[in-house]
Amino acid sequence: MAKALVIVESPAKAKTINKYLGKNFIVKASLGHIKDLPKRDLAVDVENGFQPKYEVIEGKKKLIQELKDAAKKVDIIYLAADPDREGEAICWHLQEELKSKKTLEGGAPQFLRVMFNEITKKSIEKAFEKPLLVNINLVDAQQARRVLDRLVGYKISPLLWDKVRRGLSAGRVQTVAVRVIVDREREVRAFIKQEYWTLDVNLAAKKTPYFDARLTRRGEETPEIPDQATADALVADLEGANFIVRSVGTKEKKRNPVAPFITSTLQQDSSRKLRFSVKRTMMLAQQLYEGVEVGSEGSVGLITYMRTDSTRIGEEALAEVRGFVESKYGAQYVPATPNIYKSKKDAQDAHEAIRPTSALRTPDDVAPFLAEDQLKLYKLIWMRFIASQMNPALLDQTTIDTGANGKSGAEYTFRATGSVMKFDGFLAVYEEGKDQKDEEDEELKHKLPAVTAGEELRLRAVKPEQHFTEPPPRYTEATLVKKLEADGVGRPSTYASILSTIQEREYVTKEGGKFKPTELGMVVTDLLLESFNDIFDVRYTARMEEELDDIEEGKRDWRDALGEFYERFTTDLTNAETHMTNIKRMEKPTDLLCDKCGKPLVIKWGKHGSFLACTGYPECTYTRELTVDLPDIDNADLAEQGDEEYCQNCGRTMVLKKGRFGTFFACSGYPDCKTTKQIGGAQKKADVILDEKCPLCDSNMVQKYGRFGEFTACSNYPTCKHVKQKTIGVKCPNCTDGEVVERRSKRGKTFYGCHRYPDCDFVAWAKPVAEQCPDCGSAYLTEKYLKAGAFLQCPAAGCKYRREMAPAEKEEEPVAV
Repeated sequence: MAKALVIVESPAKAKTINKYLGKNFIVKASLGHIKDLPKRDLAVDVENGFQPKYEVIEGKKKLIQELKDAAKKVDIIYLAADPDREGEAICWHLQEELKSKKTLEGGAPQFLRVMFNEITKKSIEKAFEKPLLVNINLVDAQQARRVLDRLVGYKISPLLWDKVRRGLSAGRVQTVAVRVIVDREREVRAFIKQEYWTLDVNLAAKKTPYFDARLTRRGEETPEIPDQATADALVADLEGANFIVRSVGTKEKKRNPVAPFITSTLQQDSSRKLRFSVKRTMMLAQQLYEGVEVGSEGSVGLITYMRTDSTRIGEEALAEVRGFVESKYGAQYVPATPNIYKSKKDAQDAHEAIRPTSALRTPDDVAPFLAEDQLKLYKLIWMRFIASQMNPALLDQTTIDTGANGKSGAEYTFRATGSVMKFDGFLAVYEEGKDQKDEEDEELKHKLPAVTAGEELRLRAVKPEQHFTEPPPRYTEATLVKKLEADGVGRPSTYASILSTIQEREYVTKEGGKFKPTELGMVVTDLLLESFNDIFDVRYTARMEEELDDIEEGKRDWRDALGEFYERFTTDLTNAETHMTNIKRMEKPTDLLCDKCGKPLVIKWGKHGSFLACTGYPECTYTRELTVDLPDIDNADLAEQGDEEYCQNCGRTMVLKKGRFGTFFACSGYPDCKTTKQIGGAQKKADVILDEKCPLCDSNMVQKYGRFGEFTACSNYPTCKHVKQKTIGVKCPNCTDGEVVERRSKRGKTFYGCHRYPDCDFVAWAKPVAEQCPDCGSAYLTEKYLKAGAFLQCPAAGCKYRREMAPAEKEEEPVAV
């Protein structure tokens, strides 16, 4: 009989751990949380200290019974969920459910908590040597967050249903994330571009190459060139001038390596370099952490735990990576002492940074065993870790100042700066992604000739150039994560679900990879800030995160923290119920008149947003869409709604309408004339050039936009017609050589097939998952989404096996709203 039961979250993790433990252990999976607050009501007893009323999650009763049966046969139960708040809460609920009368009376089994930062033999053995008890402070912190989110979601969402539209939701953190995007959008719309000019000269020295220098000083002042007239005057003043080198300076610049990944920096760099969404990055990282089949080694955890804010590296891993760098790149690349990186002040140093479990396991070594996207992410993590323990790169930066005297007697200074790599250091392995080019990148492009002070240079050309200031950029996934983390809003482990939720709720859209709020998102944000400005304030939300950290460290009682929040919240809630603007009943007057009956038009709100309607309703049913969002109405000229379109059948004016599939033109003579017309001339999204190379011709790949959305193809089309297939990380169950890829039918419906088609004819409508059916032995299961939840089920005819999916197995993590 086994002496111990080990319970983890997922089957993949169970499989990896099982091979390291002996026959005296039974390893089972809880498939994520087993208990949660029910969806049908608030389930929080506010009057009784915010006591939550947990229930067993639907579909988990059979699993819990199986765990109880296994628990009766053992002396010890090891709770081995992930080492974070959510994992601790899972362990607590398991312990509560599996306790028997015998346990309460002091008998067996005994409950112990084991945690490991990586799923390797050494790490697991070490964890089992020194097991702990469930940390109730961690449980309280998770419970406080869950109750906070439930209170905000259940109390505010009904207000939005009543005032705006049914089905809307508000979330404690998601609303702040939308606010950040809305605030940036308002900055963009309010931005007034300013013209300015630069003046460059192209010069030739005694030695090559030619080089450009930019005007930096006119006398003792930095010149401003606001328009072409000023630029032309400067060009005229420099006509016939002699250009003399005034000074040449060279200095060594050091470029230091960056710290190994934490959760947020992994999400950012994966977005910049691999174009992975935050959600996809975390899903792939979970797979690499829990274990992947690596040939004869079996299931191996390839990276450390991926939810961490610590940059700490263990001593053994440091010794291994330093040895690897010396053997692979040479002793000159190894720093005298290990590079130590400072974690942020509230980081949990019990965890390590995200790194490969072994630096010796190179991307090339694991490439045959990983799906394409898994390999890309592993390679990124591996390179960043190796580079973090290498010497800085050294550059020689040269600055040439050249002087010229104008006809007016003014002295002009032109400066050219260039850099040359002297020692590549960590750049031999890895360079951090950037959201935009900086001066250092530009300097490396500039190659300067060898010159001496006093040398006369030959003017080849004067190049005045017009520019315009640019608005602040809209947020990408990478820059939004960076902003939220800098402001202390939420935690990186929650960003994937937050970013997914705000898009699903149609509060924001992504255009060209950048977030833009919808009219609905702006309206809801304005309404919530009207009544809950303090609750949805960025600084207040960050302070709540700090309080959750204090609860986790045992410095604060979770009920006291909730009490303070709820006192403020109920005051705002009472005020909102009475004073919040009712958008549904809004009738905002305008100066426009109805095309049908001549009565005034008013702005109303419907299920597709704001629109113009006749005040003669119901006798007159004339409506038309607005071309500006409701929050911008006060600053818009409604009389200028674009060029008139006329019905080709009856000659009446066409008006904008909104339907299920977007905006279109419809005849104003409806219902007598039912002519409609698609809006033409929509600007096609520009292709985005990627760093990735085409495997066929080595040209750059580009992100394109077709009738079914984004896809990635070779930039050398039509010479090369390679289109990258979207893999899902599953080997083909039929031929075992191919990868299962996502495809689309002629009607646009998604299905899955082998990338080796037509050599292999495997197809499936449901998304396959690489897990063998325990009942019939089918090589794979498929995803199934029902009202009762998300399930994995066997596709084999006659087999009825089905189980609920664990949170980590889902494409998207649930979020409390």
